[in-house]
Amino acid sequence: MHTERHVRFFRNGRNQAVRIPREFEMDAQEAIMRREDDRLIIEPVKRKGLLATLASLSALDEEFPDTDRDLLPLDDIEL
Repeated sequence: MHTERHVRFFRNGRNQAVRIPREFEMDAQEAIMRREDDRLIIEPVKRKGLLATLASLSALDEEFPDTDRDLLPLDDIEL
């Protein structure tokens, strides 16, 4: 289903802008805009969940440093 609406461009400082009508609102905080010939395409950026973010990280090539190496041993504590 394609919905269309006539809108006007205006200037916002040095930028050209357009108001997005309520029926075109997107449930997103950020978007990607690209130009295809004489069209502007705006797509919402979908936030990745924690698992997807962790899965996209590359493995570390280095070992974690031994930060306890020069410390005295801990005392046993009884509660």
